[in-house]
Amino acid sequence: MTLNKKGLFLQQIFLGFLVAIVALGCAVQQRPQGGPKDHDPPKLIKANPPNLMHNFSAKEIRLDFDEYFKLNNQFQEVTVFPAPDKTPNFKIRQKSLIIELRDTLQKNTTYVINFGKAIGDVNENNILKNFTYVFSTGNHIDSLTMAGSVTNTQTGLKEKDITVMLFTLKQDSLLFGKKKPSIYTTTDSSGNFKLSNLKEGVYKIYALKEQGGDKIYNNDNELIGFSTRPINFTHDTSAISLKLFKQSPTKFRFTDHKFLPDGGMSFSFNKPLARPSVKIIYPPGLDEQKIVDFNKTGDSVLIYSKNMDFDSVRFAFYDNNKPVDTTYLRKGRKESFTKNVAFRFGISIGGELKPGDDLHLYSNLPIDSFDPTLITLKEDSTQVRYTLTRDTGSTKNFTLKYRWRQKVNYQLIIDEAAFTSIYGDKNKRQVKKFFQNKPENYSNLTLDITVPDSSKMYVVELLNDQGNPLRSDVVTKKTKLTYRNYYIGKFSLRVIYDNNRNGKWDSGSVKEGRQPENIWVYDKIFTLRPNWDSEEAVTIPREVITP
Repeated sequence: MTLNKKGLFLQQIFLGFLVAIVALGCAVQQRPQGGPKDHDPPKLIKANPPNLMHNFSAKEIRLDFDEYFKLNNQFQEVTVFPAPDKTPNFKIRQKSLIIELRDTLQKNTTYVINFGKAIGDVNENNILKNFTYVFSTGNHIDSLTMAGSVTNTQTGLKEKDITVMLFTLKQDSLLFGKKKPSIYTTTDSSGNFKLSNLKEGVYKIYALKEQGGDKIYNNDNELIGFSTRPINFTHDTSAISLKLFKQSPTKFRFTDHKFLPDGGMSFSFNKPLARPSVKIIYPPGLDEQKIVDFNKTGDSVLIYSKNMDFDSVRFAFYDNNKPVDTTYLRKGRKESFTKNVAFRFGISIGGELKPGDDLHLYSNLPIDSFDPTLITLKEDSTQVRYTLTRDTGSTKNFTLKYRWRQKVNYQLIIDEAAFTSIYGDKNKRQVKKFFQNKPENYSNLTLDITVPDSSKMYVVELLNDQGNPLRSDVVTKKTKLTYRNYYIGKFSLRVIYDNNRNGKWDSGSVKEGRQPENIWVYDKIFTLRPNWDSEEAVTIPREVITP
């Protein structure tokens, strides 16, 4: 078969097109650019003058690194000890850091420049932690070291990335809680720390799990740890143990107070009150018809009033009948609120009701009245009789009682206007489906507790897998604690050494030099299996007192 000129021309075009596609395909199938993610921080390759130099007299220090870097939070992270009157200048030139010393240095003195977490590479910001440059203006460099660990009091676990701060006894009252320390380090991944190039002296040491990053203890929510007594530091020390705890604020204050969208008045406190109460002191006559709902921990409250015809309202708060503070709220006299009555139920997300439990209903608003004829309970498709009562001392909570059966479906139907709030608003129709969970999904756990000293008090707490307390028991002698019908899963145990015998854990105080009550965390996890009874012998050790 022969091709004419036109056919030959088309064939050449087609072949050229194929070549272009192949070339393009080869071009696309290139080896991916770049390499594995960089996890290494910058590395110092040269220092001029050298690190740990004696008889130092230079005015400028040059630190060369193996890659491009940046300084993070320079004014918070970088410290010089002893602190000069004029802060050095820090300049980045390519892969080098130039430090210009602008002050006259003291004679025969060891200087430590601590970079904390300031130095990080440009691309991934991998941090060169706790890097220090040390020099001495004399022929001796201070070489004492102080080391130890930081533990969380509540969990018993070592804590990483905790700022450990050292103050001379003279500095302590002047700087702690006011200015960042000159001597500090951070704990490693194992919760251990080491402070180097220290000189003899008397020090106070603190551990801080900070939130602001300024290395200053100035937030009630930060965790703090400290040594009870000053450390007379004359030789290397490696057994310092610091325990972090959240200090109970010394002064009561409101962290939040506002009107809610439904007209409720919400107040939150920075510390729990033991026996809280509240009084409306303005307008007159409003206090007698208020409804108060404090939470279980005593650090927040919801207040409701049938009469909303006011533009401001003032409150006085008390603890154990002693006044703690006053505050007020303002609103427009004609301001409107959305007061929809709705319920949540004491069942799991999957609709499971625990065997042996009643069905609990929780309203979002105080309820003035309810009509049982508008509330229907169905077992499969059959309507059944039940008992619904308001919980004692509550205007929002109800309990529905019925003899529940296995392997059937239940449906609670709350018709419109079944419940009426204190404002006169009524609920919309609400339907809740649920079933009784299988008893074999629950187990019993018995702990045989042995105490080290029957003259003392201990609080035994069972925790869920999230570390939240499920139950607390006060123990003073050898006893058995039984936990019945707990849903299968993993549980842990901790014990509070209740030295003041008040049945709860008490925080410490930095100002008073008082450590928190010690907590012992049992190192074994309890795994509850379906339909299983477990028993465990637990021997509480003697309390270890931290100096």
